[in-house]
Amino acid sequence: MFTHNLDPVIFNLGIISIRWYSLAYVLGILIGWWFGKKLILSKNYLFKQKFDLKHFDDLITYLIISIIIGGRLGYVLFYNINYYLSNPIDILKIWEGGMSFHGALIGIILGTSFFSVRRKIETLFLLDVIACVSPIGIFFGRIANFINGELVGKVSSVPWSVIFPNIDLMPRHPSQLYEAVLEGLILFCILIIIFLKKKYKIGSCSYLFLIYYGIFRIISELFREPDIQIGYIYNLASMGSILSLIMIFSGLAMIYIVKRK
Repeated sequence: MFTHNLDPVIFNLGIISIRWYSLAYVLGILIGWWFGKKLILSKNYLFKQKFDLKHFDDLITYLIISIIIGGRLGYVLFYNINYYLSNPIDILKIWEGGMSFHGALIGIILGTSFFSVRRKIETLFLLDVIACVSPIGIFFGRIANFINGELVGKVSSVPWSVIFPNIDLMPRHPSQLYEAVLEGLILFCILIIIFLKKKYKIGSCSYLFLIYYGIFRIISELFREPDIQIGYIYNLASMGSILSLIMIFSGLAMIYIVKRK
């Protein structure tokens, strides 16, 4: 059993403090940016003209904005709408926490679609590349969640349980680490194997990301405490599970659309 005593702040310079969560975002974007280019180069044969990597460089700015806006609005709408209706100014206080993965996902899809239409690039190919590198950022993000002592798991007696003193003194599942492994490492391996196949079909990694992430997230939610302000919807499932179920159905519908196309 481990007692959580990790500091979410890497170092504090008084006015400026660097947090593990911020570092996770930066690492996820930088490594994903670098690796995404490698993946694009490996599939240049799919295009009549060589894919211009400058397009992917320009896309990163769109993605950063899409993640921030989508993630924040997703949290407001999905997880705490009543509070923010009463305190609309707090929507802008991103530094106080409150980001939604599913909201960020919607933002990425919309931002990428807008970008690809303007540049006349295959939207699904860009989304495939993003799907392959996203687990990198998800992995770092979940590790940061663990360091922050947030999104804690349910009470458990397993030998690897963790006590989070800022929550209570009960041993709990390290659900953040479960998510890091499932939604990060395992999902990354699955998508990379699919993407690097010689007979790869554009769109495959996009719908597989939706399906596999949804499944892994629902599994993880079984070990994770629901958001305190929502609890379980109709005493059945957490908001994260419901949104992930929608992801799975969206992925299944996308299989039909991609194959028909």
